[in-house]
Amino acid sequence: MPFTAALFDFDGTLADSFAAITASTNFTRHHYGLPALPEAVVREYVGYGLPNLMQELVPTANPAAAVAVYREHHAGIARAETKLIPGVAETIPELARRGLRLAVCSNKSVTFTRDLIAALGLAAYFDAVLGPEDVGGRAKPDPAMLHEGMILTGGTVGTTVYVGDMAIDVHVARAAGLPVWLVPGGAAGKESPAAAGPDRVLTGFAELLDLLRG
Repeated sequence: MPFTAALFDFDGTLADSFAAITASTNFTRHHYGLPALPEAVVREYVGYGLPNLMQELVPTANPAAAVAVYREHHAGIARAETKLIPGVAETIPELARRGLRLAVCSNKSVTFTRDLIAALGLAAYFDAVLGPEDVGGRAKPDPAMLHEGMILTGGTVGTTVYVGDMAIDVHVARAAGLPVWLVPGGAAGKESPAAAGPDRVLTGFAELLDLLRG
């Protein structure tokens, strides 16, 4: 049975947002008297949601207070410091043209994700852009976001694929009962994405044009 719907992670899958995440993380660390970290270190902690990022990288702060500092800074730089992963700008519109129903399921604050999807010119192609806030705060690897994504795209377990870049994306797809494909070059993470056992590792984002015919 062909796929009729595709769900996507955001950071590291659709967009290279690591410069922005690193800048806001280091702004928050500076606020609490901590030295800056290189982007390579910050990348290891991206993907599990902002509260986790602050707990891990700003351990001296109250997590909720650190999240507030981060978000205030991030609102001013996210658009300028976020760019699409190569191949995304051409692939997403073509998938939508073919009749695929598309949605974003990201642990990023949904306010930022929706704003960035619009700023990057992709809003018209997605049926939904979801964050933990849309499913009672249940962040991935809880499968609630993917279940909601299937409802909003009309997909089923047999007709939907999840596309991500990290081991957590493999785990959430397995929990939702979906096949999972990974794009290269995203967040590093603490766990090897390939070792987590994805169904496919893409050579690049544009490979989706060969795999998803609609």
